[in-house]
Parts: sequence; C-alpha cells; structure tokens
Amino acid sequence: MSYTEEAIRGIVEKQRRFFRTGATLDVKWRIEQLKKLKKAVADRREELEAALYEDLGKSPIEAYLCDIGPVIVEVDEIIGGIRKWARPERHFSGLMCFPSLTTTVYKMPYGVSLIISPFNFPVLLTLGVLAASISGGNTAVLKTSSKSAASTKALKKLIADTYPEEYVTVIDGGHDVADMCLDQRFDKIFYTGSPAVAKHVLEKASQNLTSVALELGGETGNWCIVRKDADLKDAARKIAFFKICNAGQICININQIAVAEEVAEEFLSELKKEFVRQIGEKPEENPEYPKLITPSVYEKCERLASAYKDRIVTGGTGNKETLRYAPTVVYPVKIDEEIVMHELFCPFLPVVPFKDGETEALLDVIAEREHPLAMYVFTSDKKWAKRVMSTQQYGGGCINEVCVHMMVKGVPFNGTGHSGMGAYHGEWGFREFTHPQTVLTGSTRFNLPLREHPYSGKAGETKRKLLKRFEK
Repeated sequence: MSYTEEAIRGIVEKQRRFFRTGATLDVKWRIEQLKKLKKAVADRREELEAALYEDLGKSPIEAYLCDIGPVIVEVDEIIGGIRKWARPERHFSGLMCFPSLTTTVYKMPYGVSLIISPFNFPVLLTLGVLAASISGGNTAVLKTSSKSAASTKALKKLIADTYPEEYVTVIDGGHDVADMCLDQRFDKIFYTGSPAVAKHVLEKASQNLTSVALELGGETGNWCIVRKDADLKDAARKIAFFKICNAGQICININQIAVAEEVAEEFLSELKKEFVRQIGEKPEENPEYPKLITPSVYEKCERLASAYKDRIVTGGTGNKETLRYAPTVVYPVKIDEEIVMHELFCPFLPVVPFKDGETEALLDVIAEREHPLAMYVFTSDKKWAKRVMSTQQYGGGCINEVCVHMMVKGVPFNGTGHSGMGAYHGEWGFREFTHPQTVLTGSTRFNLPLREHPYSGKAGETKRKLLKRFEK
C-alpha cells in the first residue's frame, strides 16, 4: 500500500478520536488487549519465524530466543504488574496546604503514540514497545522497517487481525513514509535506530513539543574489556556467541574489544576456536548463521576486509548470494583508528591491545567518547569491575557476561546521550508511556488567611512564624 500525508493524517485523527472516548483508560481493558497480543504472537509463531528467516536468516530457535519469546515474557510481566503500576498514588498534602489533606498522582497515558522500529529485531522491537504503549493506555501507529519486508508483512497481518485501525495499526514504507508520520502531531514518539536518524526524529518532534524516547546503538560503539586475569575461555565463548547472534546486527553488541596485551594472543586463539566450534570453519555456508540485511551491508564488510586485510585474524570471507559474512576479527587495532570510532553493526570485531597496568588510561578514552548503549568487562577482580561499572556512563552492561542484562525482569533497558534517552521493559515501559498528573483536593471549610494579604505589620510577622513552623 502506498501512503499519502492525507491518509496518515486520517489514521492519526481516527486514533485520537478513539483515545478521547476513554476506552483505553480502563486497566482491565488494557489487560485484555495485552492478552490478545500474547495470543496472536503465540498463534503465529511459525509465520513470524519464517519471516525472520527470510529477512535475516535467523533459524527458528534463534528467532524464538531473541525475537518472539521475549515479547511473550514482556507481555506476561506487564500483565502481572500493571494493576499496581497504574494505581493512583495518594499523598498527604502537608501542613503548608492545610486544610487540604490529600493529593493524588494519576498515571495518565500520553494519547496517540508513534513507534518507529528497526530491521534487526523487527518483532521484539515493534511488539515489545507496543506492549509498553498499551500498558500506558495509548493508541499506537507502528512504522516498521522497509528493510525487513517479510517481517513487516507478517506484523501488518498480525496487528490488522488483532486490533481495529483506530487503536493499533502498522504503516510500512521507506524514509519518505516515516517523514510523513513525523510530520503529524503525535503525543509520544518512540524511535529505535541510529543516532543520526534520532537527531532528525527529535527535530521533527520539536515542532509539536512531543515527548520522545530514543533507543540507539551508540555513536562510537559498545566496548568490551578483557583484563589479563579474566577467564579467557569463558570470555571467548560468550563473546563468540554474541558476535554470531544476528551476524552482529545488534544495538547492544560488542563493537570493539580492548584486550590486555599480556593475554591477547591466548585470547584470540580461544576466540577462533569458539567461532569454529559454534558455527564451523565456513560460517558463510552454515544455514543457521544469520545473514546481513541488505547487499549494501555486505559490501561494507568487503570494504572493511580490504582495508584491514593484513590484520584479519579470522574471517574475512562471505557469500554474496546468501549475504552471509563470517565473523571477522581484526588485530591489532589502535584505539584511535577509524574502525573503532563508530558503530559497525556487522560481524566485524576489532581488537585493541592495551597494557593491563594502564587500564585507567583506557577507561579515560572510553569516557571521553560518546556514551555507549552497552559495556562489558571480563575480569576476576570483582571490586575493580563494580567500580568501573558504577562510574562509567552507558546504557547497561554485564560483568563476565554478555547481553543477558536486558532479559532481567524489573530493570530498565535504556541508553544515555548518543545511545538514547528514556527507558522501557516492564514497569519502566509503563512509566515511559505515561505522565504523572498531580491533583490536590481542597476544602471549603477551615480555610486560614495565611496565604492572603496583608503580608506586612503584625499580621505579616505572625504569618512568617507560622510558615516557618509548617516547614518542619
């Protein structure tokens, strides 16, 4: 379907009219919509898995592990907690507000939300965000990626069969259609993608002062630090798994590794063994290994391989017909080289050696760059690790582990600075898609003239004394 600005405006206006009926304010009704979403995802699992294989070459297990299953987990968490989260908060108004006794904070939906999702996890990063929007009591327009066409087609059918257009709908198309959406007046925009496009989204949103949440990859990429006291086999095993996953096309994936030079050769040896163990000596021929989303990404890999051909430790090969490109490790790489100055979003993994005794200098360089979405450290020194993870600025991360921090219930997923703003997952998603409204209940009796003129003379002094007493 081809969209026009008029058609998109009509969809938004239709959703705004539906929102104003008040139907979405009822928490029980929201739970019913969440249950519908869960059932639709479960019922169409095979269809979604097939779409993910067509778009990204994800095997059914990887598709369920990384894209489909987490949506069901997210919906279950929201259903279990939404009654508590949505409950109005009651507060004592305080002596300064006498004779008022109670003040209530209502958790109100924004209204009509626009969710712009990416190609790399088209199911999770569309329906997971939708679940948060529904939990807050909003309607939703889903602008899915044109790059993951099969997934967009499957999502469009799933949503159309589950919800009326005036409540939730999917809009497909390219950047021109996305701009048509951004030209409309939405009440909340949630964008997942690159920092460069995020600036454009913010600029568009500013025209209507629309609240925006951004989940980005981090402009200079996510760091992983491997100290000389790390369990190298364990680190290599986990890092290899993560780089294989979705062929490196993950916003929280490791963009570059800093490895203590004292153990660099041993670590690289273990890393090569793990790639072979997990996906074989020719991963580009392994049907379970995911593919790159477009030929242009494959060509980027070829350019990188050509530029760093003398330093490729493993990988550097691919199959242009299937768009599969092997995990490719480049070593050694200096910390200021171009390849570690921006997000790669592909199977390349540059390795930067550093002297273990100069770790603080490495951390200073990382801190000076744009804040990453994720950070990972491998070490047996838990005290050092906790200090680093509690003082560096990034979205989230792990100590002696990769990526699974985003699977923990009750905690936020978010970035900071160039890796994003806002947070979601569970209650954090509910908060992101609602705004607090404070309402004080006054009284028509026992009203004192404390706040009224006159403020001078004896009356003023008496009022000052009372005010100071009320401060305590």
